[in-house]
Amino acid sequence: MSESPDRTPLPRAFFDRPVLEVAPDLLGRTLVRNSNAGRIELRLTEVEAYAGAIDPGSHAFRGRTARNAVMFGPPGHAYVYFTYGMWHCLNLVCGPEGHASGVLLRAGEILVGAAQARTRRLSARYDTELAKGPARLATALDVALALNGIDTCAGPDSPLSLLTGTPPPADQVRSGPRTGVGGDGAPHPWRYWIDADPTVSPYRAHVPRKRTS
Repeated sequence: MSESPDRTPLPRAFFDRPVLEVAPDLLGRTLVRNSNAGRIELRLTEVEAYAGAIDPGSHAFRGRTARNAVMFGPPGHAYVYFTYGMWHCLNLVCGPEGHASGVLLRAGEILVGAAQARTRRLSARYDTELAKGPARLATALDVALALNGIDTCAGPDSPLSLLTGTPPPADQVRSGPRTGVGGDGAPHPWRYWIDADPTVSPYRAHVPRKRTS
């Protein structure tokens, strides 16, 4: 029996493109998380693009560090980082090796494994809130630093992989400034989301931190 088209794994060539092509094209794709606790499948509804050396909002803007090294590696790998001393965020590396860029996975609709996700997201009132925001998405899918560098194109047994899914029609894709990004990178309309989808997180502009005297 042939595989359903929407269950076809995304090949590495999908990620080996400019990040501003990959990011909107990830909407509607299915992210699969395999773990000892079971399987979760999530339809991506919101993402943000980060373009490395030309993007002041990117972790890789000032070059390679121990933290961002995965972004310079082969496309199709996961870049996971820890932020604010409490949250993880999941990104997908794009573009040719050596040129750091990536897509932050901001939100999605859990299609399979919602009961498992609820055990990690006890504050969620509704299933639409389980992965509504990048930290919530990572928490719901049990994504932590141990998955940094995982190859999402390694096959169906990989802890993280992506399937073709059901991309939305082009007229349902919206774009705008990225959430919480300030400085020269603030105006870039590199946040992409599916219009009117209830799982999409609210936009918040960057608020500069006040210095204490």
